[in-house]
Amino acid sequence: MRTFVNTLRLVAVVLVVAAIVAQFLRSIASPTFNPFNFFGYFTIQSNVFIAVALAVTLVSAAKRQREGLGASVFRGASTVYIATTGIVYNTLLVHASLDQSFTVQWSNDVLHRVLPVYAVLDWLLFSDRARLLLRHVWLFLIYPAVWLVVVLIRGATDGWVPYPFLDPAQGYGVVALYCLGVAVFIGLMGILVVGMSRLRLIRV
Repeated sequence: MRTFVNTLRLVAVVLVVAAIVAQFLRSIASPTFNPFNFFGYFTIQSNVFIAVALAVTLVSAAKRQREGLGASVFRGASTVYIATTGIVYNTLLVHASLDQSFTVQWSNDVLHRVLPVYAVLDWLLFSDRARLLLRHVWLFLIYPAVWLVVVLIRGATDGWVPYPFLDPAQGYGVVALYCLGVAVFIGLMGILVVGMSRLRLIRV
């Protein structure tokens, strides 16, 4: 079972790297390409986080060590972020009017659908993570809060926003409501992830 689980995680890491590289190489062809914008998307960052978290878990497994609390907190947070990516994309963005001319479709599916589902199932099913505490949910909120502040500053200065629902042209009241909704979701997802960490459905 351990070999099977670690193989799944290795495939997931490789998929993330391949999907981001493929999308990056395609995006370079855009006349408006900006690397800071590309890596500024929550989608890209959350996928990088989960790939790193799974890679750390693989290293621990290779050393035949149990994943430490710090690594489990990071993987739990990464699971929350990638789940947020999947939910937000498939509810708020999938039907939005976005420029798809430089989108790699298989990469888009991997980053917005495949990895979010896999990461949540990995966290739920496999037992090789430490038990988290409710206070860890506050740690989960730090990165999204910092990301949001940076995005709002950029939106108010150079006009770049990664997603339409964060566009200040709608009015900051509307943007604030969207931000509040996402924040509540992240908090609730964090509580769920903490609860999942107590489960031992499949021992690894």
